[in-house]
Amino acid sequence: MKSNKEHDEKLPSYGGQALIEGILMRGRNYVVAGFRDPDGSIQIEEEELTGIYKSKLSKIPFFRGLIILWDSLSLGMKYLTLSANIQSGEDEKIEGPALYLTLLISVGFSIGLFFVLPSLIVGTLSKFIKVSPFAINFGEGIMRLLILLFYLWIIGKSSDIARVFAYHGAEHKTINAYEHNIEIIIENVRPFPLAHARCGTSFLLTLVLLSIIIFTLLGPMPMLQRIISRILLVPIISMFSYEAIRWMGNHSDNLLVRSLSYPNLLLQKLTTREPDDEMIEIAITAFN
Repeated sequence: MKSNKEHDEKLPSYGGQALIEGILMRGRNYVVAGFRDPDGSIQIEEEELTGIYKSKLSKIPFFRGLIILWDSLSLGMKYLTLSANIQSGEDEKIEGPALYLTLLISVGFSIGLFFVLPSLIVGTLSKFIKVSPFAINFGEGIMRLLILLFYLWIIGKSSDIARVFAYHGAEHKTINAYEHNIEIIIENVRPFPLAHARCGTSFLLTLVLLSIIIFTLLGPMPMLQRIISRILLVPIISMFSYEAIRWMGNHSDNLLVRSLSYPNLLLQKLTTREPDDEMIEIAITAFN
């Protein structure tokens, strides 16, 4: 058997996303989604990655983080909608202006929930409790982290979301098996761990933790300026977060890196569930 290092040097990195009764797998040139139809059969949709995905910008450190973020949002939303339609029997696709409007609403909601709301809460409390600007900014970061944890915990209580999280686990297990140069069959994939270093959940936690550091160092600001600064800095922090996740994923054998990655892997307990064999079958089919 070849070592993991030799294996990684020959084959590209793969990523994925859980869908409704399905899984999306993204490679260097194609994205493939596998769905479980209501009748029990497996349906496959594939799409070649062109345009911005092949541009020079997608290879430039830091800028490529924005490409990946847009990739995750646009492709993820498109195929998430498709997976919902397959389960409901509808034949509508979300594309063009409707897709971009949906993305803007989703991004606006996320920024509002995780960046604007903590600023408003802490800014309002600071009017009644006299604390230093450092404490205000740090408290805002802790509030942001608590909101993220509560949000992931509460949505995981839904049985439908729990199934999506189980497909998330199947995706991770399959990619973990691939990265260990193991034959990709259900029996081999099943024992692998649910967590993966390059998971989007890890990206979210890294984004929040970096925002705590950066926003704490900005010093005191009026409320409106504080909120605007948070919104404008989200893309920049996202670029740094992506590079951090990429670096940790490429050095996962290092003890220090594993220690730094541990909180990210721990958080994935909220966004993954143990999949059944039919879910793993979908992940393997999409991956192959």
